[in-house]
Amino acid sequence: MTLILPGTGVGGSLNLESIGQATTNTSSAFSSPSLSPTENYKRLLASDIVLRDAARRAQEDEGSFPVPGIKLIDQTNLIEVEMPAGDPDTAQNRMIALQEAFLAALEKLRADEAVAREDADSERIAELEAKVDEAQKALLDFQGETGLVSLDQFAGRVSALDQLKASERDRRVQLAESRGGAGRLASTLDISLGQARIAMKLKADPQFRELLTRYAVVEAQHSETGATLGDAHASMEELAAERAALRGALAERGRSVSGMSEARVLAFTDLAVSDTRERLFATLTERDAGGSGHQAALSELRRQIGEQNRDADDLVAQASRLADLMRDLRVAEAVFSSALARLDTNKSDPFASYPLVQTLESPSLPRTRSAPSPVFAIMGALAASLFTLLGFLLLWLRQPIIRKLLPNA
Repeated sequence: MTLILPGTGVGGSLNLESIGQATTNTSSAFSSPSLSPTENYKRLLASDIVLRDAARRAQEDEGSFPVPGIKLIDQTNLIEVEMPAGDPDTAQNRMIALQEAFLAALEKLRADEAVAREDADSERIAELEAKVDEAQKALLDFQGETGLVSLDQFAGRVSALDQLKASERDRRVQLAESRGGAGRLASTLDISLGQARIAMKLKADPQFRELLTRYAVVEAQHSETGATLGDAHASMEELAAERAALRGALAERGRSVSGMSEARVLAFTDLAVSDTRERLFATLTERDAGGSGHQAALSELRRQIGEQNRDADDLVAQASRLADLMRDLRVAEAVFSSALARLDTNKSDPFASYPLVQTLESPSLPRTRSAPSPVFAIMGALAASLFTLLGFLLLWLRQPIIRKLLPNA
């Protein structure tokens, strides 16, 4: 039987996107100059455990099972095995039993190595898993305490602050625009905002508006009549009396509506007459109301910006801490996933420590007797007979020879 050991190594790589990479490389068993797998296998073939198992498989006595002849072929990976026996069938059966026992011993060694490695790897995997759990717990605790769950949330808060500042700038512009428009209108109308409001309030009262209209008509008639008649004329006196009555009624109604004195109410009678001025008063009031709204919104925006600025330093520190915790978790998960992948890839090559062995020549029936050779046996028998006869001849001729050599003895 001849065994052969392949001399190449194997390698593999496993990439997991966004997780990690696992690479496995198995060097050739013949790459080390100090270790020879063929010598190891030679010793294993002749080991007591293999020979006892082979004897049991061949159904022979363990003590009488012969040690095989093992020869390593130089400059090759071949192992030549010979099995002595009294007949060809027994030699073949013994060789088959030895082959099966040898391969079974190799499988057992590989299984024992796999179990030992798996136990060691399991301990390492447990340690890595504990680190992942620890990193995840730290991240979840931090997220629960701060309310900051992602860097996108931090970016959103920064973006919200920028939007608040942009809104604050826009509100300032709008407030300036409202105030500028209101000031320009007040200057044009030569009236204050308070006066415009009172005038609009008086104009909005139906009774005051009716009295104001009648007063305006009587005032116009008085002026027109006064151009042709004297003040003592009866018509002029009548119009003057009517004008005074309407003026008193206006003052009284205005006082009740606005709460001002009658003298101040009469000062607003000309402000509430024109519809055009009334519209300008309304515009002025609207601009002032808009300015108040812009001022309120601006105050709220500034309050929110102030709160955001006060929390900015803490938020940056929290974001930095969150980034560190997330990185620690990703690293722990990557190492853990890579270890799992590497464990699986290592299991894919069971021949790392005990190389693959193949049978080049299966156990077969011997074609000739290896020993003893008939020719050598006959020649040995003839030589033994010749030496025996020579010995007897010398024994028989010893006395005559002695007397011839020693005549005086």
